[in-house]
Amino acid sequence: MLDDIRAAIRRDPALHGIRIVEALLYPGLWALWSHRLGHRLHRCGLPLLPRALSQLTRLLTGIEIHPGAVIGRRLFIDHGAAVVIGETARVGDDVTVYHRVTLGGRGWWCDGKGSRRHPTIGDRVVLGVGASVLGPVRVGDDAHIGAHCLVLHDVPPGARLRAPAATPLTTAEPRP
Repeated sequence: MLDDIRAAIRRDPALHGIRIVEALLYPGLWALWSHRLGHRLHRCGLPLLPRALSQLTRLLTGIEIHPGAVIGRRLFIDHGAAVVIGETARVGDDVTVYHRVTLGGRGWWCDGKGSRRHPTIGDRVVLGVGASVLGPVRVGDDAHIGAHCLVLHDVPPGARLRAPAATPLTTAEPRP
């Protein structure tokens, strides 16, 4: 737990003042700690309690991490709203996840029950706002996935992905 708090303090420039106390207000920390408990229960074979815990955590934090997901050390979920991490996802150490990130499957019509359906994220990866990594793809160590990227294929270590920038709208002439 202290590693998680230190990771938040190191990676969030918005923390000021009594940083440990302020970091304890982060929904990402509570979701992560709840997931760790739920994951242990899931590994013990309990069928309902881990899912109930993950859904309660989702209600309270806006972050949904399936109890079957494997999460490495010092994951930092910044802001946290609408983060979804699927059942067979694997997340490495020192990963940073911004809000609205999805580590999901491609859909029930593509993904068979019991198969690997979710991504594997390497160590020290940054997943930008709104990034979606879908299917059993691998994102290599030290990769940066930019805001709003849709990743459907493997990403090599150290890669930098970015979504195409939107073009500005033309402005109408001002009214007299």
